[in-house]
Amino acid sequence: MSESVRPGAGGLAERLTAVQGGIVAAAAAAGRDPAELTTIVVTKFQPVSLLQELAALGVRNFGESRHQEAQAKAAELLQLDLTWHFVGQVQGKKARQVRAYADVIHSVDRASLVDALASEDSVVDCFVQVNLTDDPSRGGVAPGELPKLVEHVLSTAGLRLIGLMAVAPLGAEPRPSFARVRELGEQIQQFAPNAKSLSMGMSQDYAEAIIEGATHLRIGTAITGNRPVSG
Repeated sequence: MSESVRPGAGGLAERLTAVQGGIVAAAAAAGRDPAELTTIVVTKFQPVSLLQELAALGVRNFGESRHQEAQAKAAELLQLDLTWHFVGQVQGKKARQVRAYADVIHSVDRASLVDALASEDSVVDCFVQVNLTDDPSRGGVAPGELPKLVEHVLSTAGLRLIGLMAVAPLGAEPRPSFARVRELGEQIQQFAPNAKSLSMGMSQDYAEAIIEGATHLRIGTAITGNRPVSG
């Protein structure tokens, strides 16, 4: 692959440093400790070489949203001892394959997927995804159905619920959406006290997410640059 289709090492390091600085500044503004935050670099469509460069720069948490791509990258980079976060929607028929390499699944959004991810042999950390829109194709459970799904996760072997995940609706101010997720998280902690994490905030809105209590930031292009294009 030519150098023109991905950021060079220098530019990559600069973008990573800039985002890290932005996170520290946003945490300070919110009166929070940056050490509370996990930055997941989302590398969908990026070449393995870029992930290797990021790992050399100290990145250990990577996010992927396409099963076949994620599976191949995890296998190729096995020796680097990375933490893999699956942040895309999971097809039920691929659920067991996803949990074989994913350390954390951010997009548990329906009872049938919970059942497909169940295991008596191992435990995977997971977030329940909340849909903040009226569009079911966006993925996530409706807020009104959240308690029932959380209860199902809690009663299913092989899943450790660590919190909620959400994406701010397109075209909307992100902070009110993130505040809503924080409120929902506080509600479910009444019966899931260990589910304290909030996976929310992306390249364009991570500062607002930090203000509202995000613990896991899913940041792609602000660090990786634009995705490679074929041709």
